[in-house]
Amino acid sequence: MTDQRTSFGPLLNEGKTKQIYAYPDDGSLVYIVSKDQITAGDGARRNEIAGKSHLSTITTANVFRLLNEGQIKTHFVKQVDETTLLVRRCEMLPIEHVQRRIATGSYLKRHPEIAEGTRFDPVLIETFLKDDARHDPQIFHSDILELKLATQEEIEWMEQEGRRVFAVLERAWASANVTLVDLKIEFGRDPQGQLMVADVIDNDSWRLWPDGDKARMLDKQVYRNLQEVTPTALQEIADRYALVADLTGRLKVE
Repeated sequence: MTDQRTSFGPLLNEGKTKQIYAYPDDGSLVYIVSKDQITAGDGARRNEIAGKSHLSTITTANVFRLLNEGQIKTHFVKQVDETTLLVRRCEMLPIEHVQRRIATGSYLKRHPEIAEGTRFDPVLIETFLKDDARHDPQIFHSDILELKLATQEEIEWMEQEGRRVFAVLERAWASANVTLVDLKIEFGRDPQGQLMVADVIDNDSWRLWPDGDKARMLDKQVYRNLQEVTPTALQEIADRYALVADLTGRLKVE
């Protein structure tokens, strides 16, 4: 199915849901190893779902293959085994780019004057600084420039590329009668300074509504909404993640 990894280099970074290891044979590559953890509220809620690491790896690999086929530059090289991806080494920008097609979730809390279900055309793009201690505050072009995170030209390129990413995935999901409501992506710079879509895109990265029905959502929001975390509830979430992993393997570039 996939190559088996032989060894890891040093651990370079560890987050809530993944680890980054050096690739011992080439300094321009790294391994991303997924974990079984699922978190919400900046990590305030944290559980393990057996097999989530495998499902997240499958989903991310399928999504990045789709983007590469759509002529979008990404760091993805290949899936190595059930929980490991081989990717180009990037210096990640500490910015989350969120593309919104439909108003829902946290957007409504910040904009109570907007009705849920409002459609954005073109897709609305928001940026957030990756900083758990500050609850990932929203930032704007002026903040990105002041913090020297990117140039104005790079900001414009990332917004354009983000819309291309959303368009590819939106069309693909529409072919499966699933509405892509919103999407979070991140960018990194390779050793030559070239920006590309990086990190992971898995079932924690978007909202998916089959036939546009919020009540049937397939994504991490189900976990966020739990009133009580039980083994049954976690299994139901695992079942949704498994379905998404399977569906992404069948999506095509339209």
